[in-house]
Amino acid sequence: MRKLLATQAPAATVLVRGLVGAVFLSEGIQKFLYPAALGAGRFAHIGIPAPEVMGPFVGAVETLGGMLVLLGLATRPAALALLINISVAILATKLPILLGEGFWGFALPKLQHYGFWAMAHEARTDLCMWLGSLFLIIVGAGRLSLDHGILRRETAEDVPGPAPDEDPEPEKESSAQNQ
Repeated sequence: MRKLLATQAPAATVLVRGLVGAVFLSEGIQKFLYPAALGAGRFAHIGIPAPEVMGPFVGAVETLGGMLVLLGLATRPAALALLINISVAILATKLPILLGEGFWGFALPKLQHYGFWAMAHEARTDLCMWLGSLFLIIVGAGRLSLDHGILRRETAEDVPGPAPDEDPEPEKESSAQNQ
């Protein structure tokens, strides 16, 4: 568990967590608010199998993962789930644009242009989320996170010291009495 929580990342990592977490949280919530446009309905149009199951599932992963990343709690596992999520999204929605045709049953959206530049334009947010998630997996949540706080508390509890009712310096008292 310590390896999952450990981080030497600077406090500024909270900025990357804020960006990644907010985008995924927002997108996850919207899959429930607008299922026809962004959830199961969109998944059916794209060609995602079992869209009535996968729409809510992906929405839940994005919502929960986004919240965990924002809090800096279980950041690495949450970022891994989001990295897998966004990888499938890129494969299903951006690769057909790059190829200019449907791919593995995923539909080609109607756009004015296809190829690399069209894909690069359409994938800009997805690629940022992919890189941000990867970054968080590598460096962890940073110092301003629940992960860091939990690990600090556990480490402090592991450090041997005097018992709460034990006097930390009994020798000084006895030596003072002898003088």
